[in-house]
Amino acid sequence: LAVQLVQATQARTAARAAYFDAVTPLFSGIEERIEPTGFPRLTGLHYGLAFDLQAIPDTLTFRKLPALWVMLTLPEPLPLTATVDLMARPSGSEPFSHFATLPYSLPPIPGLPKDVAIHSDDGPRLPPAELLARHADLFADPRVKELVLSPKGLRIVILAEEADRGRYLIFREAEMGMTPLDPDRVAPLLDRLRDLRKDVMVLKEGQT
Repeated sequence: LAVQLVQATQARTAARAAYFDAVTPLFSGIEERIEPTGFPRLTGLHYGLAFDLQAIPDTLTFRKLPALWVMLTLPEPLPLTATVDLMARPSGSEPFSHFATLPYSLPPIPGLPKDVAIHSDDGPRLPPAELLARHADLFADPRVKELVLSPKGLRIVILAEEADRGRYLIFREAEMGMTPLDPDRVAPLLDRLRDLRKDVMVLKEGQT
């Protein structure tokens, strides 16, 4: 039994460390390090822009099921004066987000699902509603959890996977990340972030 436990631990450690291996062909100039969670953090260039990928395990006991979130960030400065955060089904306790701390709650935007809320740190100085509406279809995918636009860059957060319901309910086992992240899930989101950045820059050029 002890040998089996050691082998299982080694397999878990190796699988978590390799979680982003399948998406590395999407990037050049890759730098990667293993976080305290055992999951990697990856930075690299995609079409000349620097992206940051993080995997965030969420095993808080009041969640319905433990979850593994992936944060895709484009940390390129933008000509924005406020942060706007769109969150699907917010609980107020998302471990990857400052959504709950943003003081302004904003009205709905056409095209957004009803379960998507919008917060900001500066209500009067938001990006135009038509810019946000243009990308509202991002949330048609129920795995998309969050979209952030800020002067520091852009971010999309997705639900990568949830713990197996049966094993979690019976054994309280929350094993996640045993299968590498699928590049087909990541590539369209990288393209979306690039398109959104382009739209912000075009908007700024039109205002000058």
